[in-house]
Amino acid sequence: MSKSRIIVITGVTRGLGRAMAITFASLGHTVIGCGRSQAAIDVLKTELGTPHRFDVVDVTVDNDVAIWATSVIQDFGPPDLLLNNAAMINEVKPLWQISARDFDAVIDVNIKGVAHVLRHLVPAMIERQEGVIVNFSSGWGRSTDAGVAPYCASKWAIEGLTRALAQEVPKSMAAIPLNPGIIDTDMLKICFGDEAKQYPTAARWAETAVPFLLALSARDNGKPLSVPGY
Repeated sequence: MSKSRIIVITGVTRGLGRAMAITFASLGHTVIGCGRSQAAIDVLKTELGTPHRFDVVDVTVDNDVAIWATSVIQDFGPPDLLLNNAAMINEVKPLWQISARDFDAVIDVNIKGVAHVLRHLVPAMIERQEGVIVNFSSGWGRSTDAGVAPYCASKWAIEGLTRALAQEVPKSMAAIPLNPGIIDTDMLKICFGDEAKQYPTAARWAETAVPFLLALSARDNGKPLSVPGY
């Protein structure tokens, strides 16, 4: 087994985030995660226990992220692998039918939430001159479809933000926009309905995705990648 690493995952309470947490932990890595559901965080604490850590954090609130990140760095040091996975998708509608509130909610989580986490964790990674940052994009961050304009806008933004960040971090680090692929999650059900069941589960996806993520390094900096097979 490779050296144990400190893995930080946002949006850890369900879907891809939860599947990754369980898989990383099973491989002997220390997982630090956050999500908005206290009940789901409590379940993860019970299931995985120490040395892992799970907290309720709303990534849209910069001060909350700052407090959490400071505590994480004090207790564990900078992450070896930072996975900005937290995201939400809009109800499928034409853009002009989406309220300002709903549009803002997507932007606040999918773009601002990522920026908040980067703002408060990346400086420690830079000081150490080590670490890989993976910001989760989407197939809809490289293409578009009707009904999901806010989500597309947010994920195209993640592609640009991450590629710019890649030009700013030390050459010994990496910032990578990742398209995870199409996986049967609650988010996919919002768009695909029952057709989501045709796609692999998050747990099955994690069997491929986690080793792929662990293999990323400075040589991948700035590359828009996709999980193989998805």
